[in-house]
Amino acid sequence: MSPENEQTGATGPSGGTGSPVPLPTARDRRARTALSFLADPGDQALGWLLRALTPSEVLAAVSAGADSDAVLLGGHQRVPGLRKAVQRWRARLGLLPSPARLATWYDHGLRLLCPGDAEWPTQLDDLGDARPLVLWAQGSADLRYACLSSVSVVGARAASAYGQHVATELAAALAERGCTVVSGGAYGIDSAAHRGALAAEGLTVAVLASGLCYGYPRGHHDLFAAVAAQGTLVSECPPDHAPTRPGFLIRNRIIAALSRGTVVVEAALRSGALNTAKHARELCRPLMAVPGPVTSEQSAGCHELIREWDAVLVTGARDVAGLICPEGCEPLGPRLGPAVPRDDLDPVMTAVLEAVPARGGRGPASIAMMAGVDLDTALRSLGLLAAAGFVQRCEKGWRLRGTG
Repeated sequence: MSPENEQTGATGPSGGTGSPVPLPTARDRRARTALSFLADPGDQALGWLLRALTPSEVLAAVSAGADSDAVLLGGHQRVPGLRKAVQRWRARLGLLPSPARLATWYDHGLRLLCPGDAEWPTQLDDLGDARPLVLWAQGSADLRYACLSSVSVVGARAASAYGQHVATELAAALAERGCTVVSGGAYGIDSAAHRGALAAEGLTVAVLASGLCYGYPRGHHDLFAAVAAQGTLVSECPPDHAPTRPGFLIRNRIIAALSRGTVVVEAALRSGALNTAKHARELCRPLMAVPGPVTSEQSAGCHELIREWDAVLVTGARDVAGLICPEGCEPLGPRLGPAVPRDDLDPVMTAVLEAVPARGGRGPASIAMMAGVDLDTALRSLGLLAAAGFVQRCEKGWRLRGTG
């Protein structure tokens, strides 16, 4: 494991219930990583099993062979498809990566996120048993901080000129209001949304259906590089995995869950964007759709969302902001400062923050030494400070957010 990911300690960010989520141990982190190579993304049988067993216990039982089936299946026989799932995981044990292979990915700037990590977006926990096992991330933005105020903008791959124009303008206007634009990195509406946010110098998150090193679609290599430089690339797939046909639909639940609301800009009646809309509705997140010409098949799905799914008709960022913001709160606007006051930080976090430079950057080991804390404490504090909006990653390590 990368040293930056060897977190131990008491608790991480609060989950949806407000109770602290235990930080993953190094052992469970390694087990989660291994299980992500054995189980398919969104495998609810594994999610259900992890309610009763730790990731380490599941991996040990799978690796031990059929003699350990009593551990995996005992008391869980009613879980649909569990026995077949265990057989499938066991057949893939040869796919587990070597430490050298993992190290190569970390050296290329990828980082592994687990539930309980400071950078883990806690709204993903709303997915229940379908919550991602792990996430691979690459980019300059802290994922949890970026998703504190976010909207997913999705739609057809075969987008019309109208749809691409609307998606670009909408994403740019949302980014100017300080909202992170989340989409799937695909051709059409997705890419227009990412480019609109980038043009406005805002944050954008691309959730890929392939591994981050595979980078599908291949034609978006330059776009993905731009997103990583200004935002974050995310995937639950192992870094070198190619996308699968079901994987595109399974990925959509993450797009919906990362966002405070979903806007479908343009979609035909059989568009995959309607699947993202379905997840948003199931998660009780605001669902919005942009109307199009009544003669356009590419807008028929949006019209159906408005007519039959109770999606709110929106025509611009002002409409979206009005729906995303709870009644009585301030509208979305540029982030003018951290999410919590500096005076509310505890002494350890304050010491770590004081050791972070305003310009250039400094590595976590140097920050730990200057703050007078151990490396694990420094890494944990830096993650929490990033989630709160005080610091950001840079080429040289860490620096204060909003500085050059």
